[in-house]
Amino acid sequence: MMFSRFASIVRRPPLPLPLPTILPPLSTTLPSLQHPKRSISIEASLFMDQQHHQEEFPSSSTIQAPSNPTKIHPPWKPLCLYYTQGKCTKMDDPFHVEKFNHNCLSGLKLEASELKKMKSQEFDYFLVLDLEGKVEILEFPVMLFDAKTMDAIDFFHRFVRPSQMREQRVNEYIDGKYGKLGVDRVWHDTAIPFDEVIQQFEEWLGNHCLWVKKPGGRLNKAAFVTCGNWDLKTKIPEQCKVSKMTLPSYFTEWINLKDIYLNFYNRRAPGMVSMMRELQIRLLGSHHLGIDDSKNIARVLQHMLIDGALLKITARRLPGSPEKVKFFYENRIK
Repeated sequence: MMFSRFASIVRRPPLPLPLPTILPPLSTTLPSLQHPKRSISIEASLFMDQQHHQEEFPSSSTIQAPSNPTKIHPPWKPLCLYYTQGKCTKMDDPFHVEKFNHNCLSGLKLEASELKKMKSQEFDYFLVLDLEGKVEILEFPVMLFDAKTMDAIDFFHRFVRPSQMREQRVNEYIDGKYGKLGVDRVWHDTAIPFDEVIQQFEEWLGNHCLWVKKPGGRLNKAAFVTCGNWDLKTKIPEQCKVSKMTLPSYFTEWINLKDIYLNFYNRRAPGMVSMMRELQIRLLGSHHLGIDDSKNIARVLQHMLIDGALLKITARRLPGSPEKVKFFYENRIK
C-alpha cells in the first residue's frame, strides 16, 4: 500500500517543468549577493583574527571606498597598522600580505584630466595632519602631498603613549577609543612617548628637505593642513607642556581647511564628515582613527583643489606671544 502511494507520487507531473521558473530568479539574484558577501567575510575574518589568532596583526576598520565607473580600483583591504609605523614583521607571509593593505597612499592618485582647474599654489607641499586624543595625544598621522600635482608622496604615522596618565587610565582610555575599532592591541604594541614621536617626525621632515633643525626654523615651502584649529592651536602646545618640551617652531602656522571650504564654497561645514557629505565623497576607513581621517581629509583637499580652491595660511602664532593666534579670515568657523 505504501509502495503504491509512493509510486503514485513519482508518477505525478514531471519535475523538469518547474525548473525554468525556478532557475531564472536564482541567476538574477546571485550577482547582487556578491558584494555583501565580500564585506561580511572581511569583517568576520578581522574579528576572528583578533579574538582567536593573536599572532595576526590588527588593522584599520572596514568601510569600502565607493566604486567609480571611470577608474579601476584594486580590491579594498584594511591597512596594516604595524606597517604604517615601520614595524611590520610579516612582509614575507603571503597570507598577511594578501589580507592587509601595505600601501597607505593607495586610492589618492588623481588623473591628469582632473588637474585642469587647479590653481598655482603658494606652497610646494601640503602636510595633512589629524591628531587623535583628548586628554593627551594618542595618534600622530601626517600625509605629504605635492601641491602642484596633488600626488601623495609619503606618510608618517605613530601611536603616542601618554606620559602623565596612570596605566590603568591609559588602558581604559585605549580600550574605549581604539577597542571598538579593533586596533587597541596594535596601539599597545607600538605606542611611544610624544618626544620620541617628534624626534622621528623631524628626521622624516629632514629626509624630505622640508625642515632644517635651527632656532626658529619653519617648514620649507610647505604648510600643515588641518580640519579645524584644535590640532595646532590647542593640542600640540598642551602636549608639549605635558611632555616638558619646547613647542617646535614649525608648528606656528597652518591652513584650516574648514575656513578655506567656507570661503570657497560659501557654505559652512563644521567637520570632515559634513564636508565629505556635501562633496559626495564617501567615508573611507574608520572615523576617529587618525591615519584614516588624515586620508579622508586629504581627499577633501584634493576635491577642493580640483574645483579651483587656493590654499593660504589661515592662522599664525604671534612671535612675541605664542599663546596668541592671529586668524587671517574674517569669515571663519569658530
